[in-house]
Amino acid sequence: MSGGRRTAAFLTVLLGGAGVVHLARPETFDGIVPRALPGPARAYTYASGVAELGVAGLLAVPRTRRLGGVAAVALFVAVFPANLQMAYDRRGTRPRTRAIALGRLPLQGVLIAQARHVATAGDRG
Repeated sequence: MSGGRRTAAFLTVLLGGAGVVHLARPETFDGIVPRALPGPARAYTYASGVAELGVAGLLAVPRTRRLGGVAAVALFVAVFPANLQMAYDRRGTRPRTRAIALGRLPLQGVLIAQARHVATAGDRG
């Protein structure tokens, strides 16, 4: 399996799993939805889960893999404010909890880079 296909497979599993968890246990994610967004947090949690499953589906199919890479970039950028919200909210927590929340911020950049790689490699890479 080539690097682009491995990366696409990794992102497929990651996003598919995240999508299932967002839909099965939405309360886990409701608290990190930025409070500045209008409407109920649960709607954003469900929308995120559906988007993650949709993007995972695009990444899983060779014909739609490049589009899936582009969609994954957009999704990872769109959910970054939730990671910022989580890091902000965890300021006064235990060091381990705070470190996990802060560690997600640069990880988002890695995921964006991986999605870009898939978008440019498509099924070739």
